[in-house]
Amino acid sequence: MKPSAVAALLLFVGSCVAQKVAITFDDLPLNGDLPPGVTRVQVTRETLAVLQAHHVLPAYGFINAKKLEGNTDAAEALRLWATLEPFGNHTYGHMDLNANAAEAFEREIDENEPALELLAGSGNDWHWLRYPYLREGDTVEKRRAVRAYLLAHGYRIAQVTLDWEDYLWNSAYARCVAKKDEKSIEWLRSSYLSIEASYLDLGKQFATLVYGHDINHVLLLHLGAFSSTILPDALDLLQKKGFKLVTLEEAESDPAYQGDPDAGSRYGGTLLEQWMDAKKIPYPTVVKKPYKELSEICK
Repeated sequence: MKPSAVAALLLFVGSCVAQKVAITFDDLPLNGDLPPGVTRVQVTRETLAVLQAHHVLPAYGFINAKKLEGNTDAAEALRLWATLEPFGNHTYGHMDLNANAAEAFEREIDENEPALELLAGSGNDWHWLRYPYLREGDTVEKRRAVRAYLLAHGYRIAQVTLDWEDYLWNSAYARCVAKKDEKSIEWLRSSYLSIEASYLDLGKQFATLVYGHDINHVLLLHLGAFSSTILPDALDLLQKKGFKLVTLEEAESDPAYQGDPDAGSRYGGTLLEQWMDAKKIPYPTVVKKPYKELSEICK
């Protein structure tokens, strides 16, 4: 076989290899509003059932323990999650680091730990931090201070490379279910999958712009009212787009996660967006999300 033919074959084989992605969930025990009569336990149980049915490897859920205060439904939902899936620290009250001092943010991490320890039971490794709002500090000094704290306390950062603000659909779905508006619910489904498809492609494009090749990815989702309804189709779309589901640990074994943009940011964003900004790489055209429509539907 000629060298050119071998190269073409290798390129073809390489293009057929599924790209690795870890699925993670933020804002446990719940993001957004609930439909009438639906509990956090129900949302959690149904979402876990979808994950198991689709053979999703352990998916980290990131917890804000403040939501447990005086809420037995929330506490039971978290216990249910912890029996089947791993979990990590999302700060006690979902604090925005950009709007607070590094010391205050570190206290929020620490204040969240007692609930994680209680849930951990048989050795769950909860020393992963997901930054709320994906904001790692509006100044480089703040960013470095928190990273030093995390390193000293045995934490790893649960980075994100794929995110389409899926939380936007949760409260909208709850409202539409309350009104029994099936037409609007179908639009929520189609709009979600359309945005997902665009942003999966965009994440791959960002990775190539930053690193010169694609990387292992980490997907950010939010546990909410829409989760169990949309997840089957969302997971099927991941597969159709060429993704293979892996654990967070495996995804972040990629050398891409060893680097640090080491720059403050007013906006935050995924690891890829942080690198795009730090390297001053122009952004490609991005599909606009239906913010207005989602905020107004079924009101």
